[in-house]
Amino acid sequence: MPGLELRELEAFLVLAEELHFGRTGERLYVSQGRVSQLLRSLEARVGARLVERTSRRVRLTPLGEEFRRSLRPAYDGLHRAVDEARRAARGVEGTLRLGFQCTANDQVTEAVARFQERYPACVVELAEVPLHDPFGALRDGGLDAAIVLGPVLEDDLVVGATFSREPQTVALSVRDPLAARDSLAAEELAGRALVRVGGSAPDYWRESFSPSVTPGGRPIGAGPVVGTLQEGLALAAAGRALMLLCRATAEDHDRGPVTYVPVTGLPDSTLELVWRRDHETARVRAFAADLGDIARRADVARRAVRARAE
Repeated sequence: MPGLELRELEAFLVLAEELHFGRTGERLYVSQGRVSQLLRSLEARVGARLVERTSRRVRLTPLGEEFRRSLRPAYDGLHRAVDEARRAARGVEGTLRLGFQCTANDQVTEAVARFQERYPACVVELAEVPLHDPFGALRDGGLDAAIVLGPVLEDDLVVGATFSREPQTVALSVRDPLAARDSLAAEELAGRALVRVGGSAPDYWRESFSPSVTPGGRPIGAGPVVGTLQEGLALAAAGRALMLLCRATAEDHDRGPVTYVPVTGLPDSTLELVWRRDHETARVRAFAADLGDIARRADVARRAVRARAE
């Protein structure tokens, strides 16, 4: 099948998931106009409309729904065949040393399981990345890739995927007056102390993890310096300071003396898969592809749930 036809099919399937021409273009790294052009070409080959587009919404026609259902298995099968050929040609085998920070969430564990199933000759070794040193093990060769809290703005590192966008929560003692609240506004952190991260983490990364000012510019107190997640939670339990965590990590570390209250007005927490620019291997690329695919599907599902709630 000519390459143009494959691109048309890819554009249609992504548009069927997103139901938005702009987001489809972003995922395919093309313009919105190019997405429209590919769709028109495909519809001309089919001989009928597959998508209805108005000023307010995009939806599949009944024929478009039927076409999507029959196309998806064939398209996925084609990709599997290509992946198998690439795997045989590149020899994805040996050991992939993968680090993770804070918690290995469902997307990470699913990606590891999928990778192991697809590449049985390659063993994944998991290691925890310390909070105070997110990039050290990558740079000294101890890890092939790592999943760390974003943002990552290092010139020598490649960001392969940004995923697991989660609202922020604040960890605090159950005895704290704020513990009974359903939520907090970010401005209410002013005057309280947040734990700080020590070690070799870059300043911008530490500021993102533990901001020194609220979005409105009001100062937030500097609490004790910690090197691990457990140290921070212990200080929060003792009432010494507050600690910001993504919702998934909070749920994974639910414990008696600490409670977690959602915080509004702060950017979502993200995880990023990164590796050394000069140490990119077939193993790393293959895992990045699996994780990226899982993350995209999770993001589509998350937006669909949010849209229904609205």
